[in-house]
Amino acid sequence: MGTKSRYQVKTRQEVTRIDLPILSEELQDIFKDICDAIFVTDPYNCGGFPTHFLKAKLRGYRALEIDWNGVAYRLVYRIYEKPSPRRVLLISFAEHDPAYEKAVARVKKSTIHNQSLNAM
Repeated sequence: MGTKSRYQVKTRQEVTRIDLPILSEELQDIFKDICDAIFVTDPYNCGGFPTHFLKAKLRGYRALEIDWNGVAYRLVYRIYEKPSPRRVLLISFAEHDPAYEKAVARVKKSTIHNQSLNAM
């Protein structure tokens, strides 16, 4: 019996430089555990963490729900099955509303950048 191939986990620079440094060490550890274990093997079910599909400007993205010390955090990501290799792109990690606001701005920034590259 073959094993299912794993996912590569890619993190936007903004997550590493902006989002993570302002979070507690415990949340940073949770982030690392999620990236190293859960997203690599099964980004759809996320080891039992609740997730949901996003809509509107974030259609095609998902959010992993983390409730920490009474505060709702969201880790916004997208799963790519093709082209190979399979991967998970992490867009933002913050408290509920800021996570979505950051994700929308970052997706918009990427779209504008890609459009300008295609115009060349």
